Amino acid sequence: MDVLRPPNNVTEFVLLGLTQNPTMQKILFIVFLFTFLFTVVANLLIVITISLSPTLSAPMYFLLTYLALLDASSTSVTIPKLIVHLFHQRRIISWRGCMTQLFLEHFLAALEVIVLTVLTYDHYVAICKPLHYTTKMRQGLCQLLIVVAWIRGILHATVQILFLMVLTFCGPSVTGHFMCDFSLLELACSDTYLPGIVVAANSGGMCLLIFFMLLNSYIVIQSSLKSHGSEGRHKALSTRCTHFTVVVLFFLPCVFTYTRPVTTHPVDKWVTMFSAIITPMLNPIIYTVRNTEVKKAMRNLLKRRVV
Repeated sequence: MDVLRPPNNVTEFVLLGLTQNPTMQKILFIVFLFTFLFTVVANLLIVITISLSPTLSAPMYFLLTYLALLDASSTSVTIPKLIVHLFHQRRIISWRGCMTQLFLEHFLAALEVIVLTVLTYDHYVAICKPLHYTTKMRQGLCQLLIVVAWIRGILHATVQILFLMVLTFCGPSVTGHFMCDFSLLELACSDTYLPGIVVAANSGGMCLLIFFMLLNSYIVIQSSLKSHGSEGRHKALSTRCTHFTVVVLFFLPCVFTYTRPVTTHPVDKWVTMFSAIITPMLNPIIYTVRNTEVKKAMRNLLKRRVV
């Protein structure tokens, strides 16, 4: 049986998008096109810089490479379809396309959760147990954790999709969102109580739990900084604040969206827009502006290319 077969008579969904105003749609088309190009180029620039710079060989930069790839990929899942809808005014997505988009969204998000968690652990070891850093944060361990992240991402996204696949959709198939998300549950004819609970537990519960774990780790790191010198404390605080900003930008929209009953509110699509479009654009800016080593490596790389 084809797992992407649409149930009953629904073969496509209509995405109303962010606005129905023609003038605003043209403005958003230009803004999102620029945002998409900037996000992809900026994240790929970070990947190229870290890959070609011998000085950026620490495990943290290995993880930042994956974070940049995830941001470029997640942007490519959502923005191109949104741009097409704004340009052509035909806001239809097929059932298969919707399920594929939903799977990729949650797969990439689950990967990013684990990468951010490992980055936090990297900062914890580097600041609280610096003498054990080389033994605890080995390159092989980071690669193993990436494999675990892939397995976790596939399982998470598969569970989400399977619970949506068992629902019956009779129509109408119009949603006020600009992308496929679990607002689709409100369009189902069958009972959505159990799928709603699974979504809240599998996405919202995990986001909330991991977010509080990361906050606790930051408290521990902050306490250990008291024993550092002023120069070491300043450098550690700069790195910690950078990562903490990225964590907050990623987790707060996730907690807001998935830790409550699956109901659609006007603010939901703007929160989703922030997490799916704005955050992947901000991450490379945050890491390049706040990270002296990355900025220096970029300048050296540009000088070598110009010469």
